[in-house]
Amino acid sequence: MIKRILLMVLAAVFLLSSMGTAVAAVPDTVEDKLAAIETDTYGTVQTGALVDRINKLEKDYDGAHRSGSMMARVNALYDEVYTNSTKPSTLANLNAIEWNVNHQVSMDSVDARIVALETKLNGKTGTGTYTARIKALSGLAFGPATVPLASITVPKNTLVKIALVTPIHSKNIKVGDTVKYQVAEDVVVDGHLVFAKGLPGEGVVTKVKHAANFGRNAEVEVDFKQTKSIDGTYVDTFIGEEAKKEMKQLAMAAGASLAGIILLGPVGIIAGAFVNGKNIDLPEGTEVYIQTKADTPLYGVQATVAQ
Repeated sequence: MIKRILLMVLAAVFLLSSMGTAVAAVPDTVEDKLAAIETDTYGTVQTGALVDRINKLEKDYDGAHRSGSMMARVNALYDEVYTNSTKPSTLANLNAIEWNVNHQVSMDSVDARIVALETKLNGKTGTGTYTARIKALSGLAFGPATVPLASITVPKNTLVKIALVTPIHSKNIKVGDTVKYQVAEDVVVDGHLVFAKGLPGEGVVTKVKHAANFGRNAEVEVDFKQTKSIDGTYVDTFIGEEAKKEMKQLAMAAGASLAGIILLGPVGIIAGAFVNGKNIDLPEGTEVYIQTKADTPLYGVQATVAQ
């Protein structure tokens, strides 16, 4: 417990000046969109000719090939998997089903998640397209009713508690490195679950200063730029004033309980160039707060059903 509290303090100190400014990038080329869909579907980008890769995705999701240009076909696939304009997307439905069954959403691929749910609910793996298998899982999870997703707007500055998946060590991290994390606690807005425990997020290291002599501590800044919501949408997030306040309160509470231990620690008596600054060492699981950057329309799961 003491170690956990200390890690929270370190995380708060390291992140207080970390302001996100980048906007989540939306892929706009055939290859980039294919890579995004394949990564979420199979766990990794596939190889081979672009047309063959498109054919495979279409067959796996819908059982048939579309007509038209490569871009038109990839756009249709992308909308099916991610877009929630007129109805919830494939990912939105799968996330809601998985949450209803496990009360947590996995960071695994669509394929692995479907297999795990089928095995848990039916004792065996199903057959057919991903769309058909997800529909069957929905019937098992929710009965004859449709997946209980409803349109909702998540307000700007909504707090989200996250846990690091990628450890952050100032000794070996560098600018441009990716920092993966996941939602640590459910976030409910107006009776609807919008961020579920386990959903993934991704940030990037924007600044690194290593610890040095004369007591100069290390600094690391991370732009926690996009966090996936329950409907599969990546929401722009960052560490703003609300997140800072939350972490300051946690640090104050932790500092009060650690005061005695800190006072009993060794006292440095050699000053000057022989006194090194402190490094940042945040292991996997370290929890911090981020917040949404703007009002964001999403689909949320009715909390009464989710619970």
